[in-house]
Amino acid sequence: MDILLALAALVALLAGIPAGFRAVREARRRRIVAPPFPAEWEQTLQNDVALFRILPEELRKRLRDMARIFIAEKHFEGLAGFALTDAAKLVIASQACLLTLNRKAWDYPRLKTILVYPDSFYSPQTTVDGMLVTEELSERLGESWGRGVVVLAWDTVERESAHLGSSRNVVLHEFAHQLDQEDGDPDGTPILAGLAEYPDWARIFSREFVRLREEVRANRGGVLDPYGATDPAEFFAVATETFFKRSKQLKSAIPDLYALLGRYYGYDPYEWFKTEA
Repeated sequence: MDILLALAALVALLAGIPAGFRAVREARRRRIVAPPFPAEWEQTLQNDVALFRILPEELRKRLRDMARIFIAEKHFEGLAGFALTDAAKLVIASQACLLTLNRKAWDYPRLKTILVYPDSFYSPQTTVDGMLVTEELSERLGESWGRGVVVLAWDTVERESAHLGSSRNVVLHEFAHQLDQEDGDPDGTPILAGLAEYPDWARIFSREFVRLREEVRANRGGVLDPYGATDPAEFFAVATETFFKRSKQLKSAIPDLYALLGRYYGYDPYEWFKTEA
């Protein structure tokens, strides 16, 4: 009986650990967002994050809070002599959190570290051609690693974050890869809200991926960047960039893909652009 009571107490203790951890985490997060948002941080968002400027105020408020929590909980590190400022962290964090702003699991639970180079960097690239395996260094602007690391080139982050004209945004791209990798398999299908979502996702994404590859082979331009034809994981990342940066064009050209991404991310960014001055 004593052994049974001890086992029951141990089970109860272990069952209470997740709830206790969540309570501590939530209390810590409330302390992080309790002080007024720094005026200089607000200026950074207004000046350097174009998507922030067109958000409704309700979303801005939540994004300010989430970005502060993200900066406090994730490890940032500058490489190759790059002096990583709070402003640079905020530009990255605000856009990373934009992808999860309306999603229940918003805090990238597997992500640990953001590494930032001053400009493009080189990464080993392995290619296999039959029995021939070749390794060479490839110039990169960003990378997302399955073990919870994102690598970014700051000059590209800074340029693409400040303007709405281009469809490209390396922060949105690499953090879309992080979402895709949450289930361990970078295959262009992130964890969806429920099983009923997967058939539509597979049908629409497969069709549009094939269409983009055909466009690239025929040298025809379209709304999606040709890099999305590389593989399904890159297609999802490119589609995400386009959803946020060229929402009007995507909604007009491929409305069901736009609607599918809208269900996943939880909003309609085309509405934000209507208010753009």
